Amino acid sequence: MENFRYNDERFADIQMLRYRLNGFEQLTLNQKKLVYYLSQAALCGRDITFDQFGKYNLRIRKMLEAVYKGFRGDRGCNAFKALAVYLKRVWFSSGIYHHYGSEKFVPEFTEQFLREALHDADIKELPLEEGQTIEDMCNELFPVIFNPEILPMRVNQADGEDLVRTSACNYYDGVTQKEVEEYYNVLKDTDDEEPVSYGLNTHVTKVDGKVAEIVWKEDGMYGDAIRQITFWLEKAAAVAENNRQRSVIETLVRYYRTGDLREFNKYCIEWVGENDAHVDFINGFIEVYGDPLGMKGSWEGLVEYRDVEGSRRTQTISGNAQWFEDHSPVTPRFRKPHVKGVTANVICAAMLGGDEYPATAIGINLPNADWIRARYGSKSITISNITSAYNEASRGSGFKEEFVVDRETMELIDRYGGYCDDLHTDLHECLGHGSGRLLDGVDPDSLKAYGSTIEEARADLFALYYMADEKMLQLGLLPDKDAYKSQYYTYIMNGMMTQLVRIKQGARIEEAHMRNRALIANWCYDKGNDENVIEKVVRGGKTFVRINSYDKLRALFARLLAEIQRIKSEGDYDAARALVERYAVNIEPELHAEVLERYKRLDLASYKGFINPVLTPVVDDNSEITDISVDYTETYEEQMMRYGREFGFL
Repeated sequence: MENFRYNDERFADIQMLRYRLNGFEQLTLNQKKLVYYLSQAALCGRDITFDQFGKYNLRIRKMLEAVYKGFRGDRGCNAFKALAVYLKRVWFSSGIYHHYGSEKFVPEFTEQFLREALHDADIKELPLEEGQTIEDMCNELFPVIFNPEILPMRVNQADGEDLVRTSACNYYDGVTQKEVEEYYNVLKDTDDEEPVSYGLNTHVTKVDGKVAEIVWKEDGMYGDAIRQITFWLEKAAAVAENNRQRSVIETLVRYYRTGDLREFNKYCIEWVGENDAHVDFINGFIEVYGDPLGMKGSWEGLVEYRDVEGSRRTQTISGNAQWFEDHSPVTPRFRKPHVKGVTANVICAAMLGGDEYPATAIGINLPNADWIRARYGSKSITISNITSAYNEASRGSGFKEEFVVDRETMELIDRYGGYCDDLHTDLHECLGHGSGRLLDGVDPDSLKAYGSTIEEARADLFALYYMADEKMLQLGLLPDKDAYKSQYYTYIMNGMMTQLVRIKQGARIEEAHMRNRALIANWCYDKGNDENVIEKVVRGGKTFVRINSYDKLRALFARLLAEIQRIKSEGDYDAARALVERYAVNIEPELHAEVLERYKRLDLASYKGFINPVLTPVVDDNSEITDISVDYTETYEEQMMRYGREFGFL
């Protein structure tokens, strides 16, 4: 472990990393078994995520895997190497669309090459429909792969377009945005004090000409994979650390079996209330960023155990949640009068799955239902071994030297950047998402396609505002009064400039988190322009960001937070649309070209993702598990091909 290698292979715009299971050996045997069973459940839903992200994804992946495995030609030729890279990108993004930008990949091999290579593949491993020939399959799938005009975007957020019809994600079929919105408007009961998350676990289509839902459950859509998930969840329940955790798992199993969203509410409440176990998990249809309407939950899995030392920081924050809420710069009627059940921990990830793999979040706050947050609270996590891997892998990259305005600011970032990044994540997840309230009668989905961006901006602004508060020093959360400046600088630099390295020249910003950061940075630049709060400095042909007044920048964060919270609390769709479309979508072409060129010279990958460790039971002569071994040597290719064999249930 002293020579642990964080960086692994690199392809396209992606750098693969590894993460360490720090302290895993100190878990009890029962806890290790629990981690293992939950990890199996976290991998069993892999095919669900692929299918959700595009109706042809699974068949394209299986076809390419069969070609990759059976190819008998020159594996050193450019065409085969291009196919290998394309397949690795498909694995990484759970489909043929970029995991962040949502645009369809462009293959760098020809249709003819793939057509010929298919004849080397084992026909039993090809995803042929009943009665279909290889030629028929090519005619069906090749236009989806090679024609840039067919299903070009997984998630389309363009204002004024039919977001359902123009998005390739596989949540809707044969319906329009208007039909979907009207369907759910009829279903919603505005007097229900415990509403379900309408549409979270369903595919919307038409049956006999009428809009209908197909439920994702054990005996419904995705049933073959869901039965495998529940199999491992039941084994996990048998070794649960306490009765409450056992009840959490059993309630989740009931939800998977019935598809009843009332059961999902019960599961969320049970899960929020269980805070004694050392091991915890996320498993299910959770985040809605992959749906242009922000309703459908993509399937994800995460298994974790507590980082005891790191959790002292988050517990200090959560223990003062009411103070932060009471002193927020938002209008008092939009605040929560009583903050309940806010818990926060730093954790070590033990297994990533579904929409959390290979790229993963560094912090999570759940559940998403506002009424459950208000009545029962929420759980927040910061994933320490993931952030540690990012930091270790980026040492000496030259990024700061290229983009930070001066040596003084660079030294500030070197001294405090890593710690302040973690603190910002803690504040964002624990307090930001858990803060504020909807006014009575406001539909949680009223912001529609702009909801995710507004929510992420709200959480970020809450964290940014409090990063500079005297309370941080009083609680011992910051080492000195200037440390917060490192976060303010890197956030504005990222939102205005450096995150643009993730976007192709000429494209718009589509992803919700990127839109959020651009919104905040560009709004503050605009509104602070008269006082030159943020300045663009051109030196030697290079553009830099300079912050001339950190105090005035904090005041701007407070103003924007107050407005964003008002928009959220009142469900003001028009105001959300105006903010996002003005500040969060469009990119200055000249600046974009400059940033891309400067980043290209650094020879860095724009995105990073992770190879999971391999967990294997160690058994005695009686086949009883005596330990769980951890291995970090499996390659990305080996892992993806193995997952296809062992967890290919759809």
